[in-house]
Amino acid sequence: MKQIVLANILANLSSVVSQETAAAASRLQLLGLPTKKTEQYRYFPIEKLLNAEYRAIAKKESEIEEADFVEIVDGVVVRAPKGLKIGYTKRRTIAEEHFDPLYYLGHLLSLEVIEINFENDSSIKILHRYTQENALIAYRVVVQTAPNIKVTLSESFIGCDAKESLVLYGCDIRLQRDTRFTFIKDETLVEGIYTPVHSHYIELAEQSSADFFSFDFGNADGLQLIQAKLMHSSDFRAHHLLYTKGESKRGTVSQIVHAAKDAQSSQKAKTILGESGRGIFDALIKIKAEGSGTKAYQNSQAVLLNDGAYMASKPQLEIYIDDVEASHGSTIGELDAQQLFYLRSRGIMLEEARKMLILAFANEIIDAIEDEKTRENVHLSFEKVYYGHGQLECIATCHHCCETVFGEEL
Repeated sequence: MKQIVLANILANLSSVVSQETAAAASRLQLLGLPTKKTEQYRYFPIEKLLNAEYRAIAKKESEIEEADFVEIVDGVVVRAPKGLKIGYTKRRTIAEEHFDPLYYLGHLLSLEVIEINFENDSSIKILHRYTQENALIAYRVVVQTAPNIKVTLSESFIGCDAKESLVLYGCDIRLQRDTRFTFIKDETLVEGIYTPVHSHYIELAEQSSADFFSFDFGNADGLQLIQAKLMHSSDFRAHHLLYTKGESKRGTVSQIVHAAKDAQSSQKAKTILGESGRGIFDALIKIKAEGSGTKAYQNSQAVLLNDGAYMASKPQLEIYIDDVEASHGSTIGELDAQQLFYLRSRGIMLEEARKMLILAFANEIIDAIEDEKTRENVHLSFEKVYYGHGQLECIATCHHCCETVFGEEL
């Protein structure tokens, strides 16, 4: 079985470059593969991942079975709803100025991308399943919408069998005028299975809007990198909830680029860290000279449950014009002592009082989800990990306990 070392990719670009990926190769050569000195990966063990050996897996397209949701197994579509326009294409439009080198590497390693086209109001759920051990699983999804529609896309992940694998996955989402788009990612990671690096690009056309929700739980490493480009009068709202423990390093690196006038953005991140967990929030709002009338808000809040927990929080503003409203902030601390005292004075035990405050802290992000069923499933994902039962404890012995998704048996 062929072994892949990603650190060698730059020296062998000619073997992976095609006409469709030439722009990605040129950009990757300019940026170089990330190291521990790369700002966006400063707090994440990227060099260890890139220098490891992985099995190359052959992707074999198969007939797509009909189901109520999309299922992608090791980068191959195996199920999809009837009538959904989904398939493979070599044709792709690549972001010209994405900050993440692995965005371009993901395109180079994906000979074909999975393309989903939405022409009407839709609500689609995607299950990503990983089954290969010690493998490099690289694939990309391209989402395109028609103008003036409403779309909800929910993602869940299962990787019980993908021990020591590296997943390079990402979405290119392009919204047409007046589209209302909601993207919800729910991922629980367990130490010893796969490590994900998700790299997304979202482009919002005039008067379109998007809500991006990410729910990242568990005790293993993982990183998501997001670039959103806002055009005239568009609106982007990002909501992040992270709960991690053990020695895991996990979080969000993002750039929200205001490239035209009168666009609005808001970004709220809440992080809960236990044991020796490390949280990452490295987020930049960039307002170009063309971005007059911009309104932008960014805030990160982190709760440290143990002395060994560590939060790397770096909200940033980069502004090239005066006619804007922008603010950012960050707070890191322990649970509020006065609130704990109040609850204990009402006869509530200390540990239960701590849990109540943590759940209230997390629920502000979860309760912002409009769809009731999806909201209930995210609540369940968080509570399973936080209360210490379910997937996190039984996976080592059962190995099949995660055979449910979206709250239903497969």
